[in-house]
Amino acid sequence: MNYLLYNPLSNNGKGDEGKKKAIKDLNGQFPDLEEVDYTSIIFEDLAKDLQPGDNLILCGGDGTLNFFANDIKTYTVPEGVNYYLFPYGTGNDFVNDIKDKCLNLKLIEINKYLEKLPKVRVNGKETYFINNVGYGLDGMVCEVADEIRAKGKKPNYTSIAISLLRGKYERRNAKVTVDGVTKEFKEVWIAPAMNGRYYGGGMKATPEQNRLSGNLTCAVMYGQSRLHTITAFMGIFKGTHVKHTEMVEFLVGKHVHVEFDTPCALQIDGETYLDVKEYDAWYEE
Repeated sequence: MNYLLYNPLSNNGKGDEGKKKAIKDLNGQFPDLEEVDYTSIIFEDLAKDLQPGDNLILCGGDGTLNFFANDIKTYTVPEGVNYYLFPYGTGNDFVNDIKDKCLNLKLIEINKYLEKLPKVRVNGKETYFINNVGYGLDGMVCEVADEIRAKGKKPNYTSIAISLLRGKYERRNAKVTVDGVTKEFKEVWIAPAMNGRYYGGGMKATPEQNRLSGNLTCAVMYGQSRLHTITAFMGIFKGTHVKHTEMVEFLVGKHVHVEFDTPCALQIDGETYLDVKEYDAWYEE
């Protein structure tokens, strides 16, 4: 069987358009696609119907992929089911990260990227994540974006970030522990745990990170004036912020624990959590 699992809420509510495009583009390779609205099913029921050799095509962006990854880790899916991604989201940081390894960006086989995933614990809740856990300025960007979206408007994440850098974001002091080694940082702007290289809709936060390595990279940006930070921060889109060693440090390991001295918003693959004091992110042995 060939299933098209689509999210009508993806791409700012344009998911139905993505579904139609997927059916049109994939008709030759996957005829008789069975359309499944991801928001209206219980995944456990679908998993029971899957058979080895079935093709499950996911139509959506990073948020949809995150939900899917957690579902297949929670419910038993038979071995031999093929997973594909038909990208149709707003950010698509996952695609940005792996596109150099893909022959066809319209349909990406994703089984190997879902075999082993990191987990994060926030406020007692554990979940798998695909791309990153963003904490600090990046978490607050998602908080403000949610508020703008709730008013029926489309947020511009870059504009929000620059506005917060100019004065609305209050820096925190942080303790960052990676594989048991703790470092303290003053006036922290961001302290994400990265599984891929990209986040925030195209920011190349950790250029050397490899999502298949079994390690995470915590990228800490700290100190310096707001003007200096804005200049350095603009380089994050191409990864050139790494040159600012006076205010950027990368810590690599299997277990990342970050604690702020005052709570702040946090995001997991774009989903916002408010008033977070600390988080744990790790790869299981």
